[in-house]
Amino acid sequence: MDRFLFLTMDGVTRGTIYAAFALALVLIWRGTRVVNFAQGAMAVATVYIAYSVSGATGSYWLGFASALVGAALLGAVIELVVARRVHDAPPLNAIVVAIGLVLFLQAVLGMIYTNEYLAFPAPFSQNAVFAGVSPYDVFVFGVVVALLGVLTWLFTRTPLGLRMRASAFAPEVSRLLGVDVALMRTLGWVLAAVVGSLAALLVIPTELGLHPTAMDDVFVAAFTAAVVGGLDSPAGAVLGGLIVGVLLSYVGGYVRSDATPLAVLGLLVVVLLVRPGGLFAVPSARRV
Repeated sequence: MDRFLFLTMDGVTRGTIYAAFALALVLIWRGTRVVNFAQGAMAVATVYIAYSVSGATGSYWLGFASALVGAALLGAVIELVVARRVHDAPPLNAIVVAIGLVLFLQAVLGMIYTNEYLAFPAPFSQNAVFAGVSPYDVFVFGVVVALLGVLTWLFTRTPLGLRMRASAFAPEVSRLLGVDVALMRTLGWVLAAVVGSLAALLVIPTELGLHPTAMDDVFVAAFTAAVVGGLDSPAGAVLGGLIVGVLLSYVGGYVRSDATPLAVLGLLVVVLLVRPGGLFAVPSARRV
């Protein structure tokens, strides 16, 4: 029973982190109808900014803020310089460009910071206090819940969120109604980059350390979480993250740790076969 409780709490903790990154994928999908496969590499680049600023100033929170600002700038630059050129091209073009961007960012980070694992601290203690939960776990959970609330409010209660969604679903109609579609797409990339950076800042202290490829495995788990929950559902992304986290914890604890990638792949295949839109996706209504 103790082992089950420990694995469950560990899975919820890991799932919360996956949920944070899945929210970034859902955000850019809702804003631009693009799955950004370079999201992980972009997020790691901003954590290196936090690492440099914190090392130079001695302030974790100054580095934290610098990473988020850097993420906003990076998201805007990539959308304006790279993504905008392939937005109306076939979907394969965007995927190839994203993979090339991953390789480019990882190579540049490796040349600047080397490929050694660097220690990146957490702002709170990671020592378990109750049922395997640490103060840092509580901090992560609180951040993800707050983030979900903010994003839900943005896309359902504000004119800006409505314009972003309209620009993604019906760009031509949105232009006729006076919406600056190009600006909405840029804002979508900016917001997704900031959320991805926040997720990386939360997850990297729990991993081996800061490395150019530190978010690769997290991206796979978060992408699975986003698909499981539904790419159009922020709440589904959070629930999907929890499902993936608990599944990986159980498989690693009761079966073997090297079987977790197969578990993620199996879950992804099953969901795509049974409910391609995601378990928590809202069915679209059609008038006939």
